Amino acid sequence: MAIVKSKLLKQLSKNYPNFLKKDLEKFTNIILKEIKTSLKRGERVELRGFGVFSTKIQKARISRNPKTNQKVDTPEKTTIHFKMSKDLFKILNNEKK
Repeated sequence: MAIVKSKLLKQLSKNYPNFLKKDLEKFTNIILKEIKTSLKRGERVELRGFGVFSTKIQKARISRNPKTNQKVDTPEKTTIHFKMSKDLFKILNNEKK
């Protein structure tokens, strides 16, 4: 099951009942916007205990359409790379710290 922004906001409002829901929504929007703009500038985004987001450039190449077997030029593009932290890795694999 994937977590969506609305479920995240519900959980935040449950954990922090003193904050208004609209303030929590603004807060999460600001965080997500800052992550996006940093990645767009080509910077790394490190969330301690969670992981690191960074961008990588995928070179232009000649691909193949699997349906028609026709060659297609694929232009250079930027992709997002995520590397999880050691703490998150240990939590996911039920290891002790």
